[in-house]
Amino acid sequence: MTDWHLIHLGHLALSGAALLTIEASAVVPEGRITYGDVGLYDDATEAAMAGVLASVRRHSKMPIAIQLAHAGRKASCELPWLSGKQIAPTAPNGWQTFAPSAVSFAEGENAPVALDKAAMDRVRDAFVAAAVRAERLGIDAIQLHGAHGYLLHEFLSPISNQRTDDYGGSIENRMRFPLEVFDAVRATFPAHKPVTMRVSGSDWVAGGWDIEQTIVFAKELETRGCAAIHVSSGGNSPLQEIPIGPSYQVPLARGVKQAVDVPVIAVGLITDFEQAEAIIGTGDADLIALARTILYDPRWPWHAAAHLGGNVVAPEQYLRSQPRQYRDLFSHS
Repeated sequence: MTDWHLIHLGHLALSGAALLTIEASAVVPEGRITYGDVGLYDDATEAAMAGVLASVRRHSKMPIAIQLAHAGRKASCELPWLSGKQIAPTAPNGWQTFAPSAVSFAEGENAPVALDKAAMDRVRDAFVAAAVRAERLGIDAIQLHGAHGYLLHEFLSPISNQRTDDYGGSIENRMRFPLEVFDAVRATFPAHKPVTMRVSGSDWVAGGWDIEQTIVFAKELETRGCAAIHVSSGGNSPLQEIPIGPSYQVPLARGVKQAVDVPVIAVGLITDFEQAEAIIGTGDADLIALARTILYDPRWPWHAAAHLGGNVVAPEQYLRSQPRQYRDLFSHS
């Protein structure tokens, strides 16, 4: 982390949201999506994150979670605003990628090396080590990234998992490694703090991961103490055909919520206050996650609270900005 992350996370920590999640934090260097990604895998990355968190917490009481991730075959990429394309292992800022099977994400990309059992154990242990660091940093919750075509999702999907051992083939086998990672992190992180999982509810590709398999996985996670399931979709194949539109992933969240008792989080093109409220009010999900929407408008929760008659915690320095028509909007406790 750098000064950029202090600015980025700092202003989001004043947004009035209920929880701030530090996204896609790699558990090993080769698990980064790009060479510019945040990680939590050694003393240097832990110290950098500690400095940012200390500054943010001086001015915000918002709980902070971290999303622990490994990009698998989608690692070693250029920065998104430069091209986002994969960088060859021999090129500057590139490295060899790893995955369940030696199958590249897109035609023409460098194939990943298939993880053997010893390498899988090292990845599992890296997730555990990152969880230990997260606890040292006072992180309030962990989300494991099992979506968007990254490593744990790659094990789940038959598109990317073509193994013939105990970790491939049947859904029980394809779930095995993600569940081993979850169990290991859950056993390491303090019991009173949540560990959640982000999943892709569908690959949006025929013969790939789908909502029926997601529900099987969600039920298994629930039995193992998963505190919430965050339902996204896609990201595992360039052949995906996603029906993009407002709330397009909410039916996937609804399917999971109907099958489990743990809280379910909906995400994806949720931009309107009434839209978000309706998702909760109809019981399709228990919580709303905002990403691009809140980057565009970091005060979205303020505006939603004003519109819906709620209130938000605001810094004392901002109290005089409260509009006259919303006299009960701000709290600074």
